[in-house]
Amino acid sequence: MIRPLCLTSAVLALAACGAPDPEPKAPEPPAAAVAPAAVSDGLTAEGWGPLRIGMSRAEIETALGADANPEAVGGGDPESCDMFRPARAPAGLMVMVERGVLTSIWLDRGATLTTDRGFGVGDEAAAVKAAYGASAQVSPHKYSPAPAEYVTVWSEAGGPGYVQDATARGISYHVGTDGRIEHVAAGGPSIQYVEGCA
Repeated sequence: MIRPLCLTSAVLALAACGAPDPEPKAPEPPAAAVAPAAVSDGLTAEGWGPLRIGMSRAEIETALGADANPEAVGGGDPESCDMFRPARAPAGLMVMVERGVLTSIWLDRGATLTTDRGFGVGDEAAAVKAAYGASAQVSPHKYSPAPAEYVTVWSEAGGPGYVQDATARGISYHVGTDGRIEHVAAGGPSIQYVEGCA
């Protein structure tokens, strides 16, 4: 009885040797190969994807590349304040850097990104105010008549009136005369600026 068992084992071993190798799996790309722009989380008061409020300009450039349009004027004094779109940033995303530090992230025309609450450029201000309720601070637009306005929600160290505390974090929805969001700004007190770096 031992003999046939050995013979069967030998036949199976030979058959296995003649079997074709399984198809090799394609190697998975390393995590670093995924473009930051593919990150799908929403814009928050603390940042978006690889961007975090408070990081240096060098860290921004490492994460998403240098200024996509270095000839454009981002501010009257770029050393003091500069606003630009990093080369690998999603369409419509701009960063504001003050004295070498990221202070806010802006969504402008063409942006498809939204906030962590799902609001973005083109959405109705009424929906934003309904979603945030009493925590939404509404103020008149500096240049345009109502229904243009600013709807701002502070998550940390914010309050009524103009906020100057550098540790404050919030999101501001800049609403146009059609009652829809024209810009979204997230980050520190610079979300209150209405003219780029001013």
